[in-house]
Amino acid sequence: MLQLWRVVRPARQLELHRLVLLLIAFSLASMAFLAYYVSTTPKAKEPLPLPLGDCSSGGDVGPGPARPPAHPWPPRPSETARTEPVVLVFVESVYSQLGQEIVAILESGRFRYSTELAPGRGDMPTLTERARGRYALVVYENLLKYVNLDAWSRELLDRYCVEYGVGIIGFFRAHEHSLLSAQLKGFPLFLHSNLGLRDYQVNPAAPLLHLTRPSRLEPGPLPGEDWTVFQSNHSTYEPVLLAEVTALGPAPRHTRLPTVVQDLGLHDGIQRVLFGHSLTFWLHKLVFVDAVAYLTGKRLCLTLDRYILVDIDDIFVGKEGTRMKVADVEALLTTQRKLRALVPNFTFNLGFSGKFYHTGTEEEDAGDDMLLRHRKEFWWFPHMWSHMQPHLFHNRSVLADQMRLNKQFALEHGIPTNLGYAVAPHHSGVYPIHTQLYEAWKSVWGIQVTSTEEYPHLRPARYRRGFIHNGIMVLPRQTCGLFTHTIFYHEYPGGSRELDRSIRGGELFLTVLLNPISIFMTHLSNYGNDRLGLYTFESLVRFLQCWTRLRLQTLPPAPLAQKYFDLFPQERSPLWQNPCDDKRHKDIWSKEKTCDRLPKFLIVGPQKTGTTAVHFFLSLHPAVTSSFPSSSTFEEIQFFSGPNYYKGIDWYMDFFPVPSNASTDFLFEKSATYFDSEVVPRRGAALLPRAKIITVLTNPADRAYSWYQHQRAHGDPTALNHTFYQVISAPPQAPAALRALQNRCLIPGYYSTHLQRWLSYYPSGQVLIVDGQELRTNPAASMESIQKFLGVTPVLNYTRTLRFDEGKGFWCQGLEGGKTRCLGKSKGRRYPDMEPESRLLLIDFFRDHNLELSKLLSRLGQPLPSWLQEELQRSGLG
Repeated sequence: MLQLWRVVRPARQLELHRLVLLLIAFSLASMAFLAYYVSTTPKAKEPLPLPLGDCSSGGDVGPGPARPPAHPWPPRPSETARTEPVVLVFVESVYSQLGQEIVAILESGRFRYSTELAPGRGDMPTLTERARGRYALVVYENLLKYVNLDAWSRELLDRYCVEYGVGIIGFFRAHEHSLLSAQLKGFPLFLHSNLGLRDYQVNPAAPLLHLTRPSRLEPGPLPGEDWTVFQSNHSTYEPVLLAEVTALGPAPRHTRLPTVVQDLGLHDGIQRVLFGHSLTFWLHKLVFVDAVAYLTGKRLCLTLDRYILVDIDDIFVGKEGTRMKVADVEALLTTQRKLRALVPNFTFNLGFSGKFYHTGTEEEDAGDDMLLRHRKEFWWFPHMWSHMQPHLFHNRSVLADQMRLNKQFALEHGIPTNLGYAVAPHHSGVYPIHTQLYEAWKSVWGIQVTSTEEYPHLRPARYRRGFIHNGIMVLPRQTCGLFTHTIFYHEYPGGSRELDRSIRGGELFLTVLLNPISIFMTHLSNYGNDRLGLYTFESLVRFLQCWTRLRLQTLPPAPLAQKYFDLFPQERSPLWQNPCDDKRHKDIWSKEKTCDRLPKFLIVGPQKTGTTAVHFFLSLHPAVTSSFPSSSTFEEIQFFSGPNYYKGIDWYMDFFPVPSNASTDFLFEKSATYFDSEVVPRRGAALLPRAKIITVLTNPADRAYSWYQHQRAHGDPTALNHTFYQVISAPPQAPAALRALQNRCLIPGYYSTHLQRWLSYYPSGQVLIVDGQELRTNPAASMESIQKFLGVTPVLNYTRTLRFDEGKGFWCQGLEGGKTRCLGKSKGRRYPDMEPESRLLLIDFFRDHNLELSKLLSRLGQPLPSWLQEELQRSGLG
């Protein structure tokens, strides 16, 4: 029996194993079948989102002229321009959310402002300068800080506001300890706080309305339960925004009271706008912009005109399932027609990559054909043939070949490409500049305009600007929350409400509100599936026309660029940044380029003070390498101070070798024209924020005389035909050439003025002031200080390296056998002593400048140069 069991047991185990294997195989087959069924069965599609409908106000929506406000704008004392167009913002702290939101709106409107911590007692900033008001508007993040000012400060501020016609904006934000009902100290105005509100409405009679369009009732709750409303019987207060009280409290329920009130100034002569909450409610932002405009007499005011251009990148690009079909193209045409009724000349701008034509499903290929059949109803621009990133290719001919393929595709399919506009994939090569891209664009397409979201940086978006490079106008491009992967409404990142919030008073709404020109980036995939691109822009336009008086319109890229630089001519000149300081920039910058070729320090001048000698001495150091000489600008590069700047940083870096060791090698350049230039410190700090700055200062009178003699030696006819005294004493009505020579003699000697400009961009620890007199008499000591300042190793002993050359009258490099290597013939030139009358005139002329220099150096904790001590004593100031 036992033996029988031993035979049967293995047989049963074998059958059990077979059964388990069969079950596993069946399960796998079932799962495979189910996966196939799910993937091939048409997905039940949710209905497409419908764009925002008509305004709840019932008002007309269209591009026609907007109704004027019920009250005309009253004449404002500030319109006499007795104040600077600057907003003074009192914040609770540098980190407060409301303070940052106020500043963000002012920056977006490109309004000048100054922030101060809300003062306690006696801390009011200076309000006037030379009988002129420093501020056109005062904003208090916390209204109570204004109301509770000490008597002296309050009287000072109120008197300033009355005398100079300056208004005040204040915010009252309730907290858990706020009184539920109280009278605002010193005003015939009551506040009811910590309320819930609903059903808001703009008062059409409010005088301050400019951008804001009055509306009928907008149903629905306002966010939060901490609202404050205002109540008064005084005629000075005009409601701006009203809402219904819903929460229990001292204010009657179902009563409509203002959350924003305008003080017409009938109480104390000061006009104010008071907010009963922060700027988190979108309509408060809109009213705030109008309040700024009204209270400054439209000096800080946005116009009503807005230009929008919607780019659709990646036409023909995209994987199967994300591309447009015939019905999507029909919807694109329909929406374009509807938008043209609201936005004159509205046209979608399509960027194509021809290589990917007909690479979708059969339905999507039909969509491609549909686009081409209606090609003349859209605007078109070249993307790149194979959607390549231009910065990956160093050879211009490769880029040009790719562009020619796309151009040939356009010719074969009759695509109009006469806009003179192009966009690079991922904005590669536009900024940071890839010179080859600009050259290829011009040679193949004749491009005049492009756009990017990367200049100067992607974030924050309000800082994006335009510039012109190599004859191509670069416009700032805006995002709208739609990217290649955002194709379904209910799968929108953060939920569909995020998209709707952006449209209805959020980021997208504010982009159009605060920017006169907006170029929006969208993608082909945003117009298939749920067609979020169509939903977004039709909803946005309708919402804007419901709530604002903006006049929306569209222009082709070239006229749009002209309009942009007419509005902002100061942006024509670029401001180059260091590509390695921004990860996004570094990712779209050629790997064949390196920031290691940028200099670690600059010798900035001024001219005729000994900077060439410092350059020569430093070049003797084994760890220090100078830039290659320029053949066109007297060996100096003069990149930051002249037209060379517009050639870009690729041109600049070509003047420097690749260092063998980036951490220990020191690259530098010397351009003596940098010191007194108004633009160089800003440009230098943008590209070289960590660079060290070396300047050499000598007696400004001696420097002026040396420059005059320098010009005579170079055959300047003005210098040859006038004595030095005639040059420095020339009257304002003297000939232009004589005045120009006088300026070059005198203006670089305003040392304190120029140094303060440098110190506004560079910290004092990065600026070294070398005593030019010590450099001439004891260069080894000066060079030791310079090496210590730079942190260069090893420390070179210049006492052994330099030798005074009697024949040259200057210090030179000592060589074997008692020989020396000196600077060129033009250095160490001897000329007659300065006439006493010229010396006396210059002592008097530079007296105040030298005094200011001594004060500046004392504040910086730096010793006074020996020549400055002598001049102060000579002037009786020492």
